[in-house]
Amino acid sequence: MPAKKATTESDGFTAEERAAMKARAAELRAEGKKGAKKADGLQAVLDSIAKMNPEDRALAERVHVTVSAEAPDLEPKTWYGMPAYANADGKVVLFFKNAGKFNERYSTLGFEGAAHLDDGDLWPVVFAIQAWTPAVEKKVAELVRDAVS
Repeated sequence: MPAKKATTESDGFTAEERAAMKARAAELRAEGKKGAKKADGLQAVLDSIAKMNPEDRALAERVHVTVSAEAPDLEPKTWYGMPAYANADGKVVLFFKNAGKFNERYSTLGFEGAAHLDDGDLWPVVFAIQAWTPAVEKKVAELVRDAVS
């Protein structure tokens, strides 16, 4: 009979992953409440950004400003505790995952299936962001415009 293996973090979810799942469950409960408004989603995004470390916060703020300017019809909300932006059907189009959320080397801007980035049989849907530069801002604006076109 094999020895019983102790459960380790590598066998299951990390503390960060468990926290993200709990955040998503809370988001779903909040969405289900009557009277949830767009302003609630915006406040949740701003609160999420405010909790980030300074480097991640600076990137998230710039992403938020760019998304708001390029796609004002997208509704801000949180998704697994991350700033996200949804279409009129409530489907997440894009999200910002800060490096600190899962102890990663860089933050990412990700696009979900509702984004219109299709380009042949293969296209990127997640982009690493290490610094906000004019070139990065231009590329993010272009991606957001394409995602909602």
